[in-house]
Amino acid sequence: MKININAVHFRADKKLESFITDKVEKLTVLFDGIVSSDVMLKLLNTDTPENKIAEIRLEIRGNDLFAKKQCKTFEEATDTAIEALRKQLVKYKEKLKD
Repeated sequence: MKININAVHFRADKKLESFITDKVEKLTVLFDGIVSSDVMLKLLNTDTPENKIAEIRLEIRGNDLFAKKQCKTFEEATDTAIEALRKQLVKYKEKLKD
């Protein structure tokens, strides 16, 4: 699976990129029909501590799944977005079985 990671308004370090790659690749265990994924990391220019956004789009044959989460850290935002995508994948697999 191809994983594209884009960072807006900052440069993502290797540690963050490898963390995201590991998390996204774990979704292929759940569903092997994932073609690629696009991860967009955004840093908002606000005073609140929850100014980090992770948007993840999974390209699946015939469909796309998307999750966007905003948290205090990129790792936390990625974790919550991956969890949301995991739930979407389970529902998608159930729909395929019917």
